[in-house]
Amino acid sequence: MIIKKAIYEYGFALPEQYQPQPLPKNERMEVAFAGKSNVGKSSFINMLTNNGKLSRVGQKPGKTILINAFKLNDSFYLMDFPGYGFARVSDAEKDRWSRLMEGYLSISEALKGVIFLLDIRHAPGQGDREMLNWLTYYHIPFIIGATKADKLSKAQTERARSMLSVETGVILNQILPVSSVTRQGKEAMLEAIDALLQRQP
Repeated sequence: MIIKKAIYEYGFALPEQYQPQPLPKNERMEVAFAGKSNVGKSSFINMLTNNGKLSRVGQKPGKTILINAFKLNDSFYLMDFPGYGFARVSDAEKDRWSRLMEGYLSISEALKGVIFLLDIRHAPGQGDREMLNWLTYYHIPFIIGATKADKLSKAQTERARSMLSVETGVILNQILPVSSVTRQGKEAMLEAIDALLQRQP
């Protein structure tokens, strides 16, 4: 897959504001990107889409407070979740973000799968485990993008992948080391997204 066109369409702050629009000549398809604050989600989306300004990279963690929809190649939507786990956000705001994300996961009939981003250097945190529980509960296919792989050697990367496999119960070939800096894993991730889009219900 090659991303030739990527545009921002809309954002929503509450599940009931989710109003999917049909795509020309296609059924609507969505792939969501989820991950904690500072996992590198915005930078990774920009790298994948060849658009350095598509998803805003905030100076402060937790900048994305909506689910933002980007239309790619006029064929599917990339749904960018707000980053979770930012300590300086109020408990009420954290609860709202949780309701927003779980609400979308539970109602979207167009969702084909989730790219679940985890920092390859660290074990999954509480917010990551909550997301993993939602994906499992709603039977949503997902691929783990293990971000910041440029920070580790090849041997360290393989050990970290094995650790993430044990921690999440996800098989190794569904854990893709990626880096927005070196573009490592870009083609593998695009192929994984294409496979999710081709998945039959």
